[in-house]
Amino acid sequence: MQNGRVIAYASRQLKKHAQNNPRHDLKMVAVVFALKIWRHYLYEEKCEIYTDHKSLQYIFQQKYLNLRQRRWVELLKDYECAILYHPGKANVVTDALSQKSMGSLAHLTLTRRPLAREIHKLK
Repeated sequence: MQNGRVIAYASRQLKKHAQNNPRHDLKMVAVVFALKIWRHYLYEEKCEIYTDHKSLQYIFQQKYLNLRQRRWVELLKDYECAILYHPGKANVVTDALSQKSMGSLAHLTLTRRPLAREIHKLK
């Protein structure tokens, strides 16, 4: 965010091996993904990471981490970032790539049908 406005979104599909990970690991995968994409802008800059998963705030205080989590902590140490909790219900700026509304999907389906009929008539 810059001046209270979102300036960019990014997303990707989960890889097959990551789909079975616990929820907190999936949230951390998203944080690491964002840091890697925008590393040129974020390196040596103070930044705040807002997440709706409260346990991510305490990743630096954890005594027992698996190897993947240790790698993430090492990567986070390269950046001057703070992980802050922001409740999911209070997040009014949702990512359109992950929050598809059924109304817009229904609209897409309805507008596509007449075109499909015309193509079928031409055959």
